[in-house]
Amino acid sequence: MATLQAKNTTVRNGVILAVALAIGLAVSLTPAPASLVSTIVNAVDPGTLKPSYPASAHSGGPGMAALGVMAFALMLWITEALPFHITGLMAMIFLTLLKVGKYKEIISTGFGNDIVVFFIGVLVITAFITKSGLGKRISAFILSITGNSSRAILFGFLAAGAVLSMWITDMAVAAMLMPLARAILQEEGCKPKESNFGKALMISVAWGPLIGGIGTPAGTGANPIALQFLSNMAGIRLSFLDWMAYGVPSAILILPVAWATLLLFFPPEMKRLKVSRQQLKADLKAMPPMNREEKITLFVFAFTVLVWIATPLLEGPLGMVIEISMPALLAACLFFMPGMSKARWKEIEGEIDWAGILLIVSGISLGTYLYKTGVAEWLAVSLLGRIGEVPLFLQLFLVTLGVCLLKVVFSSNSVTATILIPLIIGLGKATGIDVTGITLAAGLTTSLAFILVTTTPTNVIPFNAGYFSIKDMAKAGLLLTVGSSLVIAVVFIGVGALKGGF
Repeated sequence: MATLQAKNTTVRNGVILAVALAIGLAVSLTPAPASLVSTIVNAVDPGTLKPSYPASAHSGGPGMAALGVMAFALMLWITEALPFHITGLMAMIFLTLLKVGKYKEIISTGFGNDIVVFFIGVLVITAFITKSGLGKRISAFILSITGNSSRAILFGFLAAGAVLSMWITDMAVAAMLMPLARAILQEEGCKPKESNFGKALMISVAWGPLIGGIGTPAGTGANPIALQFLSNMAGIRLSFLDWMAYGVPSAILILPVAWATLLLFFPPEMKRLKVSRQQLKADLKAMPPMNREEKITLFVFAFTVLVWIATPLLEGPLGMVIEISMPALLAACLFFMPGMSKARWKEIEGEIDWAGILLIVSGISLGTYLYKTGVAEWLAVSLLGRIGEVPLFLQLFLVTLGVCLLKVVFSSNSVTATILIPLIIGLGKATGIDVTGITLAAGLTTSLAFILVTTTPTNVIPFNAGYFSIKDMAKAGLLLTVGSSLVIAVVFIGVGALKGGF
């Protein structure tokens, strides 16, 4: 009975959504009344109007398009076919697609900054991947490949964490992998703080996500902040793919460095685990088939990644700029469409780090005004003014190493980016260094918290399992920090040369 009722509700909501779309589109395409055209022309400063605006108003135009979006939203709000806030988010997408205004302007009118929307979208995707069980399935798949070699399992955990955290928040990935690592260690009888394998495996639970987080703008909070500052302060707009061109190779090359560091400091006391490779594969096969929620989550996730990557190809035909937050916003809406996920907003809402969003919003304001007042440039020149006298490779290495070491002082990736990125941009402008290159390099580095456990919650999660000490992570993390800085400098020189500059 309950299933039939749920099915009827889904059909009802689907029909209402289709009707609302039809009404909205019909209103948008209706010629604007002369009185509306007159009102628009008289109400807005003619100097601010686009030349095509008054003429296009007679065939619909932005005025009627806005009216159509309002009709669409009103119908959904009144009938409650979708959650209120999802309807509101969809309205912003349609205002953009119908070219009522530019996406960033539409978002900033209500949210103040489109990065807020980006984080909400990414955190919604993260929540669905975690709750649906898709993340656990992906982790089990990667571990089934590694077999029962202790060294291979260490690399497997690093790789699994890196791959997942390119798209899911670092902390969520660490929380996903930690129980798997603890189960392996308990089965092997590894004693906390005594077993080298236990130390290495739990540290890999933290390091993998931290490494992967630099791969894409969605990987960690510091990345889009760096992009935002570059756009606002330096007038440099980079796409999702532009970031990946440097972030993904850096993450891939840091992985073997992290693996070698763990093996150097914590050589496993056993070559192979008691559990066989066949057993690990059997465990994966024993998992139930992908359920409906996992399939929907995988579809929305894959669609979002595809749009992010294909943005440069889509912008021309669509005739608009696609900001990195727009696909994330669309994904958040898709999950709540009729017939999609059965999860309710209240379930997902609790998974979103609202405190983190507030921190990012306030942090961007702080960083922007550090720059506007000249404080950022003054501090940067005072601290790093002579960096412009050394070769480019050393510039990149010193900037990344400096950011990594300063990361020890801050307890948040977003705070690190907020404070340091404006300084780096100010440094570049003051000294004539390539602003894009050193800012991107610094942006990648702000989340690499390899040294102190307390620097990020991602480290705290495996630390709480009790298998390694603060000193264990710090001594290995110092070496990895230097190694990562060298890798990032090499990648930026190499990729920059291939692309003909940053």
